[in-house]
Amino acid sequence: MLSRIFGTESEGAPGDGHEQIVLCHDRHSGLKAVIAIHSTALGPALGGTRFYPYASEEEAVQDALNLSRGMSYKNALAGLDHGGGKAVIIGDPNEIKTEALLRAYGRFVQSLHGRYITACDVGTYVADMDVIARECDWVTGRSPEQGGAGDSSVLTAYGVFQGMRASAQHRWGAPTLRGRRVGVAGVGKVGHHLVQHLVEDGATVLITDLNEASIARVRAAHPQVEVVADADALIRADLDVYAPCALGGALDDTTVPALTASVVCGAANNQLAHPGVEKDLADRGILYAPDYVVNAGGVIQVADEINGFSFERARTKASKIFDTTLEIFALATSDGVPPAVAADRLAERRMSEVGRLRTILLPDSHRG
Repeated sequence: MLSRIFGTESEGAPGDGHEQIVLCHDRHSGLKAVIAIHSTALGPALGGTRFYPYASEEEAVQDALNLSRGMSYKNALAGLDHGGGKAVIIGDPNEIKTEALLRAYGRFVQSLHGRYITACDVGTYVADMDVIARECDWVTGRSPEQGGAGDSSVLTAYGVFQGMRASAQHRWGAPTLRGRRVGVAGVGKVGHHLVQHLVEDGATVLITDLNEASIARVRAAHPQVEVVADADALIRADLDVYAPCALGGALDDTTVPALTASVVCGAANNQLAHPGVEKDLADRGILYAPDYVVNAGGVIQVADEINGFSFERARTKASKIFDTTLEIFALATSDGVPPAVAADRLAERRMSEVGRLRTILLPDSHRG
C-alpha cells in the first residue's frame, strides 16, 4: 500500500489552497485513488468518494481538488461543523470494484486519523460504505443495518426542491412549482426523487437520462412525465426551470445561450464549467441557485449520522436550504453580484470567522 502525501500549498502542493492531497495506490487490489482535503477550518473534512473511469491520474486529481473545494463551501453554508474533502477512485466501478479494493481504500482513509470522513458519491453506494467501514472508523452513509442513515439521495433531492421553491419565490413571488415546466437532466440517484417532489407540487416535468433503466423507473411511477431525447434537447425545450442532476460542467458557453429556462436549480456538483459562466447567466436574466447550496441535503444527512442519525432532525436542517437560498439571492441583489458570488462570500465569511475562533480556542492536538 503506497501513498504520496502533499502538504499545504505553501509547501509546494499542486492544489488551490488545499491542506493535503493524498495519492493512493494498492498494487494487490489495483486501487488508484486521490484524497483531497481542502479545509479543516470548521472541523474534520467531510465529503464523498467518487468512483469514475478518469482518462488520466491528472484528470482525477483535478476533479478531487474541485470537488473538495466545493465541499468546504457546501458544508459552511449548510451550517455544519465540517471542512471540505473529497476522494476519487480511478476506474470503471462496473469492472474493477471489489471488496479487496474498497477495503484497501478504507485503510488509506483510516491512515488520515479522522482528518477526512468519507461517504457515497457517483459510483459508490451504501453497501460500499459498509465494506469500507470494515477497515475504517471515518465512514458515514452506511446502511441502517450497520447503524447508518442509508441512502443520502433522499435528502439531497429534498434540499434541491427547497432551493427550487426559494428560486420560485424570488422569481415569481410564490414558493411553488405548480404550473411550471421543469426539465430534469439526470434521473438517477437524486433526480428520480426530485421528480417525485415536483410532480406532487403540481409541476409539468420533462426528463432525460443516458440510462434507459432510470427513465423507465420514473415513467413507471409517473407516466405523465415527458421524456426528451438528450440534454441538448432538454436545454432547448420550453422550460421555466432547468435542473442539472447528472455530472458537472452542464452550464458552459454552448448551453447558457441556448437555455430557455429563467431559473437553473439542480443537484449536480460544479455545474458552472468555468469562471464567468455565473455572469453569463445573470446577463441573460437567468436566476442561478448555486449548486453547492441547494444540493447540501445529502451531506447534512451523512453529517447527522456521525453522532447517531435522526431522519427528522436531518430533514429539519435540510429544510433551511430554502432560507439560505433566499438569503443568497437577497445578498446578490444588494451587492449587485451573481448569486454564485454571493454564496461564496457567505461561505468564506463563516469559514474565516469560525476558523479563527477554533484556532484561538483549540489546543494544537485538536485542530483539524
